[in-house]
Amino acid sequence: MRYFFLLLIVCRCFYSTAQSDHYLKLWYDQPSGKIWENALPIGNGKLGAMVYGNVEEEIVQLNEHTLWSGSPYRNDNPQALTELDNIRKLVFEGRYKDAEQLANRAIISKTSHGQIFLPAGELRLQFPGHEGYKNYYRELDIDKAVATITYNINGVNYKREVFASLPRKIVVVRITADKPAQLSLQAAYNTPIPGATVKADAQQITFAGTVIGHEQIEGKLKYKGIIQMKADGGRYSATDSTINLTGANAVTFYISIATNYKNYKDLSDDKHSKAQYYLDQVKNRSYEQLLKEHIEAYQRYFHRVKLDLGFTDAVKLPTDVRLEQFAHTYDPQFAALYFQFGRYLLISSSQPGGQPANLQGIWNHRLYPSWDSKYTININAEMNYWPAERTNLSELHEPLLQMVKELSETGQQTARDMYGARGWMAHHNTDLWRATGAVDGAFWGAWVNGGGWLSQHLWEHYLYGGDKKFLKSVYPILKGAALFYVDMLIAHPQYKWLVICPDQSPENAPAAHQGSSIHAGVTMTNQIIFDVFSSVIDAASILQVDKLFADSLRDLRSRLAPMHIGKHGQLQEWLDDVDDPNDKHRHISHLYGLFPSNQISATRTPELFSAARTTLIHRGDISTGWSMGWKVNWWAKMLDGNHAYKLIQNQLSPVGANRGGGGTYNNLFDAHPPFQIDGNFGCTSGIAEMLLQSDDGCVHVLPALPDVWKAKGSVSGLRARGGFEIVEMEWQDGRVIRLKVKSHLGGQLRLKLPNAIRLANGKKLATAKGPNLNPFYKTPEVPKPIISDKAQLTIPEKRGDYYLYDIPTRKGEFYVFEVEKL
Repeated sequence: MRYFFLLLIVCRCFYSTAQSDHYLKLWYDQPSGKIWENALPIGNGKLGAMVYGNVEEEIVQLNEHTLWSGSPYRNDNPQALTELDNIRKLVFEGRYKDAEQLANRAIISKTSHGQIFLPAGELRLQFPGHEGYKNYYRELDIDKAVATITYNINGVNYKREVFASLPRKIVVVRITADKPAQLSLQAAYNTPIPGATVKADAQQITFAGTVIGHEQIEGKLKYKGIIQMKADGGRYSATDSTINLTGANAVTFYISIATNYKNYKDLSDDKHSKAQYYLDQVKNRSYEQLLKEHIEAYQRYFHRVKLDLGFTDAVKLPTDVRLEQFAHTYDPQFAALYFQFGRYLLISSSQPGGQPANLQGIWNHRLYPSWDSKYTININAEMNYWPAERTNLSELHEPLLQMVKELSETGQQTARDMYGARGWMAHHNTDLWRATGAVDGAFWGAWVNGGGWLSQHLWEHYLYGGDKKFLKSVYPILKGAALFYVDMLIAHPQYKWLVICPDQSPENAPAAHQGSSIHAGVTMTNQIIFDVFSSVIDAASILQVDKLFADSLRDLRSRLAPMHIGKHGQLQEWLDDVDDPNDKHRHISHLYGLFPSNQISATRTPELFSAARTTLIHRGDISTGWSMGWKVNWWAKMLDGNHAYKLIQNQLSPVGANRGGGGTYNNLFDAHPPFQIDGNFGCTSGIAEMLLQSDDGCVHVLPALPDVWKAKGSVSGLRARGGFEIVEMEWQDGRVIRLKVKSHLGGQLRLKLPNAIRLANGKKLATAKGPNLNPFYKTPEVPKPIISDKAQLTIPEKRGDYYLYDIPTRKGEFYVFEVEKL
């Protein structure tokens, strides 16, 4: 028996080591080869890099957040105002295809359809004689934000470490050998941007150029990059464009890139001094100092949230093997790793003062990437920021919020010149230059709700943080989004409700509309306008301003088209009951009201809840990556953790394994396909929603815990509306056994849990009664839906017993709860 216990202790120690070694690491036993989606991403919000980890020729592919094609421009089509009434007439006559053709001429831009997020180029490092390597290993440690490659050649152990310094805004590459004078390499720089110059001297490579023009917009943005080498020992020699280093013990590369971009309308910055400035800040700092301060700065964000869903031996397998097996094996930690990887990507691609994460975050290697790697604002850019507030990265919301402020400036002219409206608006796409015109064709681009949806991120930021100064500063932007709708709404000649026309449900069209997406009063638009009006009404009340305007919005809101439940029991996507239950389209935009909005609820709107569930079932699970990421959130809001988990399994499948698209690349990038980062962020948000929700009048703990996670787990750091933070939460057998909450703002905390709890001091809690008095938990009064007499609804049954408590809290204090003993 003594030997049995000794063996058990040894096994547990080994297992613990395996956990600590690989718990928060993507790791592989093979190089990336030539496949970009095998490389590992690092970033600091300003610079992004993909580290290939190839032995004979290392590639560090680089991006800079303002390196876009073109220059300041506008792409409005003023003909829209002339033809607006004609387009509306065609829509109301049911001539949808004719309306679309006219919209193509009158609404869609005659100039640029958006500029391109460009790659900066590649640092290429060749290592002669390194072909016969062994003991190869590479990893991305997302607990430290450092990529590492190790291998052995002829008894010499080589190591490369690469990170994008968060505080210093440079990329650092460190290469060492464990025996003296064994490191030799050639460094070169390649860029796909035409006309760039590359020069090398003994210890430095510089590159500079002007970006390409695109679609009638001249390329005026200029850039400068400096790669500084610092070797320990060895000898340098250089050609015009390469540096050779022989016989060194170690070498460090410091990479700085800058542009003349000052803001979306000003290119007056000095790219030379900016690029040099970042290097000057580190010239007297050792590699060890840079690494230490980088890790500390990064972990101030990353360590706010910890998630433990359990471990299996799968944690000891390479990441690509775990990905291949996940859909068929029990590997709960892989889901936790994927959740944290999404947070890592947001920290790496979105920093205060920088640009927002675009379609590919901050990583792109193509001169002409898919969809130009822009900001698609009919879902994708918004989805990128769903994890920001709920996973305790509120500061990283700032780049998107700043973009919304800038779009509210450029979008005023678009609203005025194209639609004769006050306020501001944006269509379905934008870029570095904050263009707000309609692009890509009327089928996709005649959508007028980009500004309305984005404005709700300002409101969400307030709901989580409660900063009235911030709310006051952005109130004009919220009001401007509402003003646009005030002027655009018109009475539907048949239904009499106020609607937007022309309108469309993003990128989808029913067969009954002649294959045209153009319509009037679609469900998603009505939901967005409802939210825009509601947030302005509430903000005006909080700030005690604009009472008459708020009252006018209440009146207009009451005249919006209510949601409709169609003959199949589905939530209608359009005003007409024309949904096809066999439609598997990736966009399910009319479920915006379920998430990210909170208009649809199991408790408050059971008929709509049932209809939303029917719609989800009709559309199916397998889709493009971002669509499956959204579905994780929807099924979490359906309080169905098992179905949400099924979507996570679909998402975490190798590209090509799912018929119909989607999946994940070996480096855990989301696949549309091709790569789009929104699926990563959407799935991270969805996992958070499975563990905590706070948009239905309470803080709902473990609302959608799947069976596979019920045995035991813990999470800390998730945030809820009204400034509540889950400092600690543990569960066992699906029951909360310990809970610690910090109240950052004070006010009533209404907790909803799957089991009874009490305060840790033994004091019983008061059962909640009536509406939640906390103003941050005000829920919308959604009009009753119009229900088809053919609809068969399945009103959701109560999912288990829930316990509802009200706890008065004070600002800055902690509240500890434990399981109520039966």
